[in-house]
Amino acid sequence: MWSMPEVRWALLSLAAFALAVPADLLGAPAPLVGALYAACYAAGGWEPAREGLRALAERRLDVDLLMVVAALAAAAIGQPLDGGLLIVIFAGSGALEAVMTARTRRSIEALLDLAPETAVLAGSQRRVRADALVVGDEVVVRPGERVPADGRVLAGASEVDTAGLTGEPLPVPRAVGDEVHAGTVNGTGVLRVRVTRDPADTVVAGIAAQVRHATGTKAARQLWIERIEQRYSVLVVAATVALLALPLLLGAPFEETLLRAMTFMIVASPCAVVLATMPPLLAVIAVAGRRGVLLKDATVVEALAEVDAVVLDKTGTVTRGRPEVVAVEVLDPARGRDGVLALAAAAEAGSEHVLGRAVRDAAGDLPVPPAAAFDALPGTGVRAVVGGTEVVVGRPAVLDAATGDVTRDATGDTAGATAAARAAVARHEATGRTAVVVLAGGRPVGVLALADELRPGADAAVAALAATLGSGPVLLTGDAAVPAAATAARLGITDVRSGLLPADKAAAVAGVGGTVLAVGDGINDAPLLATAAVGLAVGEGAGALAVQAADGVLLRDPLGSLVPLLALARRARRVARANLAFAAAVIAGLVAWDLTGTLPLAVGVAGHELSTVLVCLNGLRLLALPGRPAPTPARALQPSSQT
Repeated sequence: MWSMPEVRWALLSLAAFALAVPADLLGAPAPLVGALYAACYAAGGWEPAREGLRALAERRLDVDLLMVVAALAAAAIGQPLDGGLLIVIFAGSGALEAVMTARTRRSIEALLDLAPETAVLAGSQRRVRADALVVGDEVVVRPGERVPADGRVLAGASEVDTAGLTGEPLPVPRAVGDEVHAGTVNGTGVLRVRVTRDPADTVVAGIAAQVRHATGTKAARQLWIERIEQRYSVLVVAATVALLALPLLLGAPFEETLLRAMTFMIVASPCAVVLATMPPLLAVIAVAGRRGVLLKDATVVEALAEVDAVVLDKTGTVTRGRPEVVAVEVLDPARGRDGVLALAAAAEAGSEHVLGRAVRDAAGDLPVPPAAAFDALPGTGVRAVVGGTEVVVGRPAVLDAATGDVTRDATGDTAGATAAARAAVARHEATGRTAVVVLAGGRPVGVLALADELRPGADAAVAALAATLGSGPVLLTGDAAVPAAATAARLGITDVRSGLLPADKAAAVAGVGGTVLAVGDGINDAPLLATAAVGLAVGEGAGALAVQAADGVLLRDPLGSLVPLLALARRARRVARANLAFAAAVIAGLVAWDLTGTLPLAVGVAGHELSTVLVCLNGLRLLALPGRPAPTPARALQPSSQT
């Protein structure tokens, strides 16, 4: 915080003011008092003055310049204390804004991994930058590495994690002749890939271009109060000039006319109006940060208060983004459920595949026998020897190699184990689950069903969103229709759109209408986050492009954070509106008094500064809100109660 120039200048201005006031009241020498006030004005006012003059050069009248002129006018008519207080308040507000936004920016930058991608050229095994690749180059992609460019597989077989790009939570098999895309993660096999697309034209590069375009259309977003500041500033200056020039033309005394005009400028300056909105918005940024939500700037808070529709990505947003074992079907009663699961976990002990980790997690504390002769079957599964028996765990394709065609099922009847396994696979796949078959000695002994499970409390969070907005959220996903529909049904979401490309997700925002809040996590969600009125990235596993495109990051409980965040933004809006009404009433009263009577300068300045301090403190009281929001009944957030 101390390294920020805004903070240093504001503190210097405050220190000079704190010395000048008692020196003035105690009758210190006038040169000393004047020097202290000059230091206060210079430290706190030079940067707003510079920005104001720069705006003036662009034929815009900025409120910063009006503030400085009003402070100088107060000093010119013998009220340096009041002008100094105006400078200190304004400089303090600017420093607070700078601190809040910088803190959020640093937290967000800490999430980004922007190291340049590299690639290993086949043959020479030389490592080069991915953006230096050209069409026709051949690269080697080892297990766990990212594919450096769009291309076609020439040799090898593996499974590729495309979750960040397509939203598909499970790795997809890739073999000779299949296409792979830059940014996806290779699984257990080694792939030799020929580059078929220039790095500047990859799918990821296309998504980045969409993000830049969408972000550019949103870059002009500014606070509502800033949109009226310029017009108001022009009006105040014009009125001040008129109050000075017209009476003088009619023969009024110069000193009295100048005093009235300067008093008008001071009491009409929009200090309280400006500070009516910024402190509550900055307080929301601070409180949201304590609750695990990083918001990039104050315009995001204002946009959140207007949200009336929400769209949610599926994989990694409403779901955990990783598969879990949800069912175990036993085909060999002698082994039982725990036996099948322990056998599969033993075979998967040496695997780093996402399905292997899910099987080991499901086994938990079960006694898992040791395995030997582990072998990965890229694109298919794994093979190992457990207790002297060859065990294969993999996709349903392994059933084609099953040699044992009979076993005894749970009823004691002899049945075709392979047929039973195929039936179990078909049953689970029909509900959107992924089926994994376990073979022991060439005979099917069990089928494991895996699914990308919902985040804890996801259904309650979706219900709360529906109650808050008056309509349920929309579920968008690049995943297939069956698992998407199954997830939507469990959440109570009726509007689900599946099989979407990144551009399709962004286009869907226009179809939803209203002020849309979008939540996503992957590269494929970046255009969506950039296009929506407010885009929030799920911090857990969010891609760098998604974080950059978003207006904020959800670091914990992404779905459960949304309703409290909307309630917080709407509360800030109510406080800001109350502040604006109060500030406008004070300004209108003081201006009317000055125009129709004789407003004592001391009364005018006191009323103006007091209203400025009060609205600032009223906004900052939101900082006292707890870091963890109290559970709020959904009915308390109905749209009718948010105006």
